[in-house]
Amino acid sequence: MKRILLSLLAASCCLLAAAQKGPVVVDVWPAGAPNDSGLTGPETELGNGRVGNITKATLTVYPAAKPNGIAVIMCPGGGYIRLAMNHEGYDMAPWFNNLGITYAVLKYRMPNGKIEVPVSDGLRAVEILRERAAEWGIDPHKIGIMGASAGGNLATQVATQYSSAADRPDFQVLFYAVTRVGSRPDAMLGPNPSQERIDRYTTVKRVNASTPPAFIMCSADDTSVPPINSIEYFQALRQNGVSATLHIYPSGGHGWGFQDTFAYKREWTGELERWLATFIR
Repeated sequence: MKRILLSLLAASCCLLAAAQKGPVVVDVWPAGAPNDSGLTGPETELGNGRVGNITKATLTVYPAAKPNGIAVIMCPGGGYIRLAMNHEGYDMAPWFNNLGITYAVLKYRMPNGKIEVPVSDGLRAVEILRERAAEWGIDPHKIGIMGASAGGNLATQVATQYSSAADRPDFQVLFYAVTRVGSRPDAMLGPNPSQERIDRYTTVKRVNASTPPAFIMCSADDTSVPPINSIEYFQALRQNGVSATLHIYPSGGHGWGFQDTFAYKREWTGELERWLATFIR
């Protein structure tokens, strides 16, 4: 018994030390990615926390000091041509960590018309957290994918394109997500995509009974990604017997993320906290 207690204490100390050291940046493809979008050159800083021309995928992991087993991977938005790394990414880390949730931000590669490139990054990110679950105090059966706007689209791609138990997320959290091809079809699928390709990556059409449960939110006055994207995805989940909740806030437009300027921030954070708590039981 004493030996077991000492082992548990040592594990707790390791987790606390990891959290105190700050985030861990993981190369998603250290031996080289299995695919390529064709983009070259360095990343570009676009100001206000936005980054473009991303050709190398990384996962920034924020281990919780007192983990409850849940982990969330966030995919920032940006129309698949840039990423809003702060308010739809890094800024949420303290909030999740305070809930005992290990939080990770995926800087995924821009598709340049090849959506399969960031999809492979998202699927691999799920695998990485599952492979290193013990290291970060994660329950391998409580790993979720989350995303905003185009990042929300990526989250739904991961939730509907997984190939095995290793890369299947256990739940999905969607901020004003694109579930159709979207307003930038060239960025996602390239010029003049076939109907077969459009259907393959229209995630509302790919939902089935094995799709992970979802927490979905958007604003009624969002003109960039109209609420119908969220409504149709919610309906597809329910029609397939998948647990889902949908919150449509009266106003706020598009792209609010973790910003304090969003009038319903207290509502969505509280509702998401309660929903995530169901996975602790």
